[in-house]
Amino acid sequence: MITYTENILLCVVFTLLCYLSGLWLYVKYQKNWLNPLYTSSILLILLMFSGHIREDSYQEGSRIFNQLLQLAVVSLAVPLFKQWAFLKTNYKKILMGVFSGTLLGVLSAGVLASLFHLKHQLIASLIPKSVTLPIALTISRDLGGITSTTVFFVVLSALISLTIGPHLFKGLGIKSKAAKGLAMGTSAQMLGANRSLLWGEEEGAMGSAAMITSAVVLSILVPVLPLILKL
Repeated sequence: MITYTENILLCVVFTLLCYLSGLWLYVKYQKNWLNPLYTSSILLILLMFSGHIREDSYQEGSRIFNQLLQLAVVSLAVPLFKQWAFLKTNYKKILMGVFSGTLLGVLSAGVLASLFHLKHQLIASLIPKSVTLPIALTISRDLGGITSTTVFFVVLSALISLTIGPHLFKGLGIKSKAAKGLAMGTSAQMLGANRSLLWGEEEGAMGSAAMITSAVVLSILVPVLPLILKL
């Protein structure tokens, strides 16, 4: 019989091993689609299946990562503080860009719901796909969605944006630091904000601002979302 402490230790070790393996693959081959978040998730799922690890047992033992995720979100306030003067100068650009991107994400969920006749729970799980995970889970629960499905949509949306975003910028000739940061932060959440930070502090600040603003915008829209999408 595995004790509570042993369960936590095993889950943490399994998760770290899968992440380090995914990171090794990414560093070796330098492919965006080999992002550690994606590959480590696949490895972890395979490990859970092969080891007959129950989902509830893993969730119970990996709660520490939920706390670390929230700390990671808060840490993005550092580039915001450093670029505060720049953000104040461009606040109109930030608000318009983020609001448009967030609204488009909600409307895309409505289009998918209409085309494929999705059920209420699936639509509610899909709506917050374009905001950072801790906020997305809260919004999903408030709308009656399935949190595990929301996690899948958020991660998938971020990985797709992270993979094709830089290529789109290059193909469309987009060189504006503000535009690149806003687009990545709005569409790829924390992954996009981190990628923007690698390009420069200005891009990182815009990415962080976009990620935070999109979460605020969607949170404000929660009461009217059922009316907009006819849930």
